[in-house]
Amino acid sequence: MEFPYTRLITSENETAELAGEFIRDIAAGSIVILNGNLGAGKTFFIKKALETLGIRNVNSPTFAIVNEYYNNSKIYHFDFYRINNIRELFDIGFNDYMNDTDSITFIEWGELFKEILPRERIEIKITLNEDLTRKFEFEKYG
Repeated sequence: MEFPYTRLITSENETAELAGEFIRDIAAGSIVILNGNLGAGKTFFIKKALETLGIRNVNSPTFAIVNEYYNNSKIYHFDFYRINNIRELFDIGFNDYMNDTDSITFIEWGELFKEILPRERIEIKITLNEDLTRKFEFEKYG
């Protein structure tokens, strides 16, 4: 996948295919930010990407803040939605997670604390359209 990249998705199956294509091109050390309204499909996209890697039982870390998954890959999955201030992230070792070059890190709702996101990252904006299609926009920074 070359960046920037945009695709209109019309079904869950297409989202799963896109997630599988995306994760195959992502290397350890990558930070992936997902932005979009509630119900846009951020967690679903991550779940399908991780299923491609053989990781099951993926769920939203909304209350836990971060979930960790392991198999041949090490994955960190953050959700900033319920974070009240940056200190909460630093208290759980956010910088250590960001500096783990052996992992792939996904962050939902990254736009809420954009000032602490690493310079090098991939951002995915998911827009839920009125006809229930979704527009995925991928951009690479750094």
